[in-house]
Amino acid sequence: MAITLGLATVVPAFALSTVKLKNGSSLQGEILAERADRVVVDLGFTVLTVPRDEVERIATENAPAAATADATGDLYHGAPNQSALTVNENVGRVSEAVVQVRTPIGLGSGFIIEPSGYILTNEHVVAGEYAITVTQFRRGTSDLERVTFNKVRIVALDARLDLALLKIEDTHGTVFPTVPLGDSNSLTEGQTVFAIGSPLGLDRTVSQGIISSRNRPMEGQLYIQTTTQINPGNSGGPLFNLRGEVVGVNNMKAMMAGVEGLNFAIPTVVVKNFLRNRDAFAFDPRNANAGYRYLEPPHPVKTPDTTPKIIKP
Repeated sequence: MAITLGLATVVPAFALSTVKLKNGSSLQGEILAERADRVVVDLGFTVLTVPRDEVERIATENAPAAATADATGDLYHGAPNQSALTVNENVGRVSEAVVQVRTPIGLGSGFIIEPSGYILTNEHVVAGEYAITVTQFRRGTSDLERVTFNKVRIVALDARLDLALLKIEDTHGTVFPTVPLGDSNSLTEGQTVFAIGSPLGLDRTVSQGIISSRNRPMEGQLYIQTTTQINPGNSGGPLFNLRGEVVGVNNMKAMMAGVEGLNFAIPTVVVKNFLRNRDAFAFDPRNANAGYRYLEPPHPVKTPDTTPKIIKP
């Protein structure tokens, strides 16, 4: 559990981290505080303050249990005391954990929830597919580094919830950055939120909006309604609050001439339940329908419908 002092987040002393610098060197110690402009590291014999602009990435090597699982042993973790930052500052804090998910017929977004490479995305992004690749965007010395993983396994998925859990298999020992899951029940109308994803393949796109409704019922499910713009390619990407917590998984929007700002996300209360019961949604590759995509037969031409259309990007 982290302790917040002003804008600083203090990490428990038993979390050993490696701070990789942009000049190629690295430091290993305990992260005492992280702020938008600096990182404070206890090296054992001295405490060093490192400018945030000089830090390439931070990897927690001996993290406490809460970094990989909550009290019930689930894959996700929370960070209720994480400090609130601006959207710009949050992008630097969470962007390396947001990934692009690509299949032979399309692409979507996702986010890493566990350091060994577990990823959440939408079911409709990977449904019926075996060849899945994940691209992570890491901050390099002078620019972003694209790292692509080609061995990605479907762990669990459910079409009704539109959620899927993936696992990167070819990690090569990588300790991945993660994002915490927040409490979607604590959202309020008008609260600022933002999304990161790959709309139309434009990776690392950030959009900002507010919560329009935290519990909009649609087709027997509850969704978060937001003005945060999402488009095809944003599916499966995270909806963040200003504490850098994921509060929803973006999955659909209303499309019609003259209709704007009607976007929807799956609340994290649903996501957490899916993860806790992932054995019930376990993917079985032996299923005769797994890995095959069937095309619907052509339909007769109908009179144009003028009602708003809900699509899953």
